Amino acid sequence: MIRLFVGLGNPGPEYEDTRHNAGFWWIDGLARGLKTSLQVERNYYGLAARVNNAPGAEGPIWLLQPMTFMNLSGKSVAALARFFKIAPEEILAIHDELDLPVGEMKLKQGGGNGGHNGLKDMQAQLGSANFWRLRLGIGHPGHKAEVAGYVLRKPPLAERQQIEDCIAKSMDAVELMLKGDMAKALTKIHAKPPRPKPPKPEAPQTATPKPAGTAEMAEKAGAPTPPGSAE
Repeated sequence: MIRLFVGLGNPGPEYEDTRHNAGFWWIDGLARGLKTSLQVERNYYGLAARVNNAPGAEGPIWLLQPMTFMNLSGKSVAALARFFKIAPEEILAIHDELDLPVGEMKLKQGGGNGGHNGLKDMQAQLGSANFWRLRLGIGHPGHKAEVAGYVLRKPPLAERQQIEDCIAKSMDAVELMLKGDMAKALTKIHAKPPRPKPPKPEAPQTATPKPAGTAEMAEKAGAPTPPGSAE
């Protein structure tokens, strides 16, 4: 089960709405859902919240936003994890992902860091790469040289909404993570939206017979054709 949810990002108002802070946005969403708020925890170098009655959890869980800047995220994570004896496989790191298009997300355990400095420091400080990751797609600028500037800029409103939509969808898997059912959590997060059903073919319309002309009606009735009628 997941006992520690870590959103990766940078502290300060200048970074608040940048792509690199997608992990912070996720933690903010979870905090709202659990009706809690994060407080400064100097011992853990971040903002943190302890939740004792989260649905599905057997015990308390933690939400964490490291305030150490991205490159030193592991310092904050490791401090809290060691104190509460939380194993790497009980940690979920939520972060921005360049290799996924905007509007997509992936859940996985372990693996490399893909050049993400927050993940890199977590691996170093925890001494393990076995923690879980929820990767929120932010797209790629197209050139490696542009990456640093790209992740530290605000996404357009439409892209921000797509990321928020992913965050909202992933919240449906939190209770499964707390129960330790990561297989079902994976299925829920990776599920594609249902394809729209094709429209039903329209029923063929029955042709309505045209009303008979005056001359035709008169002929059928046996009456003489009115003067001036076309024959």
